[in-house]
Amino acid sequence: MLLQLNEISKSYGGTPMLSGVSMKIETSERIGLIGVNGAGKSTLLQIIAGELPYDRGDVYLAKGAKIGYLRQNSGLELDNTIGKEMRGVFTDMLQVEKELRELEGQMSDPAWMADAKKYEETMRRYAAKADWFLQNGGYEIEAKIRGILHGMGFGSFSQDTPIHTLSGGQKTRLALAKTLLSEPDLLILDEPTNHLDFETLTWLEGYLRSYPGAILVVSHDRYFLDSLVTVIYELERNEARRYTGNYSKYVIEKEKNREIHAKKYAMQQEQIAKMEEYVERHIVRATSAKSAKNKRKQLDRLERIDKPLGDLKRTKLSFDIGKTSHKEVLQVRDLEICFGESNDRKPLLKNISFQLRRGEKVALIGPNGIGKSTLLKTIIGEFLPDSGEVVWGKEVTTGYYDQEQSSLQLHATILDEVWSHFPQIEEARIRRVLGNFLFSGEDVIKKIASLSGGEKARVALSKLMLAEANVMVLDEPTNHLDLSSKEVLESTLTKYEGTLLFISHDRYFLNKLADKIVELHSDGAIVYEGNYESYVESKKRK
Repeated sequence: MLLQLNEISKSYGGTPMLSGVSMKIETSERIGLIGVNGAGKSTLLQIIAGELPYDRGDVYLAKGAKIGYLRQNSGLELDNTIGKEMRGVFTDMLQVEKELRELEGQMSDPAWMADAKKYEETMRRYAAKADWFLQNGGYEIEAKIRGILHGMGFGSFSQDTPIHTLSGGQKTRLALAKTLLSEPDLLILDEPTNHLDFETLTWLEGYLRSYPGAILVVSHDRYFLDSLVTVIYELERNEARRYTGNYSKYVIEKEKNREIHAKKYAMQQEQIAKMEEYVERHIVRATSAKSAKNKRKQLDRLERIDKPLGDLKRTKLSFDIGKTSHKEVLQVRDLEICFGESNDRKPLLKNISFQLRRGEKVALIGPNGIGKSTLLKTIIGEFLPDSGEVVWGKEVTTGYYDQEQSSLQLHATILDEVWSHFPQIEEARIRRVLGNFLFSGEDVIKKIASLSGGEKARVALSKLMLAEANVMVLDEPTNHLDLSSKEVLESTLTKYEGTLLFISHDRYFLNKLADKIVELHSDGAIVYEGNYESYVESKKRK
């Protein structure tokens, strides 16, 4: 046993966050920790990593075991260079290497060599340190650093690059690279796939599958969880439950368990009702009172099955269309988009051509920074192309979801923000729709500025729902959504009768939804028929 948690409880201001959470992690086990936003996942990780005290319970870690913890905020020394930060993982070995160089210098000194006893002692110390250095991979440090940096997308970066010059996403990737280099016995990862492109994700999954230690990961990336983990712990209602298998198996197993539990409860309730009715009828009769008393004792001893808990409140989505578009929905022809000042514009994308037909669900993919969001904004008319054309079909009405939610008015309340876009709709219906997105009662008068990323996403989706557009253009719609909300959105969009054009880094979402994928390059676009897995297979055949 590498790690064991027994009955861990943690409260904040008297409100329970974790209640009697137990967990075990074996050597080399791969565990996914899931739960809705606010369930306590990051709190539990911090407790395991020893960074947060807990109120009750016990944490047992195998003697000498080392924990590595990748936080959502990087924890990097921003004044360091990339190389210096990575070498900081190997401080002990680099110190030994320095001592080896010093000993080599001493052994080559004629005066030192003249003293046989001193020379022999130096040779002995050198042999011991050199053996330790070899056994612990000291000669592989630079190769390890280069390999990890290349895999995490830093192959073209000089190791002299200052960390403070990197973007937020690059810092997250570098923090992950540093954590992987440390090779702890238990690797704890909190949302490690954020800011990673498909190529880096594929490399990371392969690296982690062959990782010698145990892994505990919090992730909203269901494709990643399916690819990596063999055990799922779900935090729900302050408690943890263990499921064997990856994420997809967990979904099936949880539903099966729920159905079995509900049937057992119903059967027992029927049995209890019959026993109680028997006791009530026979307790007053002299001839059967003894039998009734025995039946009552049986009832008292009966181990009662807990009443099934209702599902946690979930977003309720339904995207209807006001009217049907014509069959030809969109033509993008030889589009060129540039950036920069008017007298010094440089191409971002060029030779972009593809089309949408009614009912299609088309995904735009490509490397980070290629210009996917800019292309969407050009298609909906927010930006003008430098050349080429965007031609919408007849009877098309569009709805746009911006991943930044930049159109939301921060000073407005939730109700005012939504109602201001649909003043013709009565307040009662606006409130009903907001209720479907878990904004009820006084929630609707919260200011937009006070909302979390997930709450802002739900406000934007509520506006999209009311628009009843027959074409929806979505930029990273699953960002900020927990696993439950992602599944609801997927199910709803699958049933949507209009046309979808969307960007997503969520491979599970792409796989479920897309029937065509447009891969963007700076000098053109390649169209692939099918979902994400079909796209991957097509790429392998090339």
